[in-house]
Amino acid sequence: MIRNKIKKILVPIDGSKNSLRGLDEAIYIARQCQAIIIGLHVIKLPPGMVLNKKRLESGSVKSAEIMMDAAKTKAGRHGVQLNYKIIKGADPGYDIVQYSKKHRNDLIVIGARGLGAFKEAFLGSVSNYVLHKSKVPVLIVK
Repeated sequence: MIRNKIKKILVPIDGSKNSLRGLDEAIYIARQCQAIIIGLHVIKLPPGMVLNKKRLESGSVKSAEIMMDAAKTKAGRHGVQLNYKIIKGADPGYDIVQYSKKHRNDLIVIGARGLGAFKEAFLGSVSNYVLHKSKVPVLIVK
């Protein structure tokens, strides 16, 4: 039974409607499997950025913490434990896959599109990358 295999669900959260729908789906699965959710937020830092880097990072981390605390509260209301991690990186898709590998998640639940510039695309570049590069099952939520 799959129920016994899923214990850690990774959910990338960027604040977009699709990522929040992904969280909802992950909460449903976690309840069925008695799994925990790991919320992951990647703060994308432009390469070579020097001016006001500390200020940008500080503001981004605070915003991310507020968003992730809200996700933790939402999961808790449904009886699901959510722990979160905020990381900095240049390529969110790559960072999500590497985090999943390193922490041995059993499933990734990701929104089809996030806050990227090309919202019209059928599948966002981050979710597309994760789908093709992940070694664990990926559920893409629209």
